[in-house]
Amino acid sequence: MNDSMNDSRKDPKTSATETPSTLVVERLFPHPPEKLWRALTESTLLAQWMMNNDFAPVVGHKFQFRADPMPNWNGIVDCEVLVVDPLKQLSYNWGVGAGEAAGGLQWVVLWTLTPTEGGTHVRMEQSGFKPDQQGAYGGAKYGWQKFFTGLERVLGEVK
Repeated sequence: MNDSMNDSRKDPKTSATETPSTLVVERLFPHPPEKLWRALTESTLLAQWMMNNDFAPVVGHKFQFRADPMPNWNGIVDCEVLVVDPLKQLSYNWGVGAGEAAGGLQWVVLWTLTPTEGGTHVRMEQSGFKPDQQGAYGGAKYGWQKFFTGLERVLGEVK
């Protein structure tokens, strides 16, 4: 398995002091795109590696990811499906804290699946981080690594 994490700090056009606006996690999985797509779009499988949810792969569907509340976070991520291109791309917005208008935080998550000879290359981009959101960026970086570890485990269990 190949695992990499990139951010715009590695882009020569971005200075080292600037906060990155996009977090990218890429991994090669030894599974076909169909299996990855199921793990990304079936609510029960998604709950096994990410969070409890009421997701449906339908553009415009509003849903929530739900985790145990913690200090400074109620455990709810408000989302809306933006793109569904079966076996290729899935995108949704990702909002915490009741949306930007209420002082919350908003991002866009984009999943891209690319078939490879030995499986599927998965690219996850979370974009829209603002310069004052370094803490959120760091938390997302940590969180997505945990989610990808869980995704790998679930893929090993799915038929």
